[in-house]
Amino acid sequence: MTGEQGKTDRRTFVKDVAAIGAVAMVAGSAFKVATLASAAAQGAPTSDWSKQIGLELYTVRDSMLDPKTYISTLEKVAAVGYKEVEPAGGYAGLEPKDFRALLDRLGLSMPSTHSGATEGPDLEKQLEGFQIMGIKYCEIAAPRGQGGGAGARGPGRALEPGAYYNPGDGVTYNSFTQTTAFGPYQPPVSLQSVQQRAAQLNEHGKAAKKFGIKMLVHNHTGEFEKLTDSPKSTYDVLLAETDPDLVAMQLDVGWAYIAGVNVFDLFKDHPGRFELWHIKDIVGLKTVNQSLSPNQRTASMAFVPVGAGQIDYKAVFAGAKQAGLQHFCVEQDNAASWGDSLAAARVSYAALAKMLSA
Repeated sequence: MTGEQGKTDRRTFVKDVAAIGAVAMVAGSAFKVATLASAAAQGAPTSDWSKQIGLELYTVRDSMLDPKTYISTLEKVAAVGYKEVEPAGGYAGLEPKDFRALLDRLGLSMPSTHSGATEGPDLEKQLEGFQIMGIKYCEIAAPRGQGGGAGARGPGRALEPGAYYNPGDGVTYNSFTQTTAFGPYQPPVSLQSVQQRAAQLNEHGKAAKKFGIKMLVHNHTGEFEKLTDSPKSTYDVLLAETDPDLVAMQLDVGWAYIAGVNVFDLFKDHPGRFELWHIKDIVGLKTVNQSLSPNQRTASMAFVPVGAGQIDYKAVFAGAKQAGLQHFCVEQDNAASWGDSLAAARVSYAALAKMLSA
């Protein structure tokens, strides 16, 4: 995004952030949980959802980098009131039965994970371990060097914790310190490549089915970009060509809103497909240039605790039955940049619990 439009979007973004300045200046006790929760309370479509609020542990990953603090952070997450968790950085080096025992002790369950399995001769052993831990939705990646593994590294230097080098624009981002939204580098893709991905998801789903596990498909903004050789998007193709018995869509509601997607149309057109949700709130939605592409819109946005942004989650949860929702988890990618990621997670929990149980 360049020129006068880019300047305008940045100015309007600054205004949005200023509008929630009292929230943005968080650090420890600076969070006003009761105030934010009250602002978010809008009445609930069902009270049942308030009893299974989950947390994507990526939200508090800054405090889980050290194995010594992984378990203590998990204990604090449970103390907030979260009932489900979704890992995105391993299992503290514990064996599946020991990790399951830890979850049971804390009154937590783990229906889905982003610390997925890896293709190889021990794939079934990995999936068996997932089954022991209670996982029902996962990903299966290629081994490192074959399309799997971590994101790209910065040229010639190690990255700081939380940093991500985007080879598309050559910029290193760090959501531990930056409030603005950014996602993974998602270059343009062809119809054939997405069809191959769909076929692979179906094959992985067959392997996982014997362990009671489905594949999950999580989105950012790139999945809603048009393909290089088709008017369809990646998401269109994945919805059409994956088997609902083997593959579930994990709709990241926040990224979908950033991309300019109408989630209610998705629910109506593909009922039952969206068994998993990521719940994140956004500022910048009301002032973004509507002519921008899904990926371009990201630069005008910032993630905030649930209830402090511009997504009407009362309306979204009203569509839960049509969507096929089974599990959901809060995720705030930049929670650490607010001074205390666990406090940010506490704010989101309080706001969402009040809204869902009202």
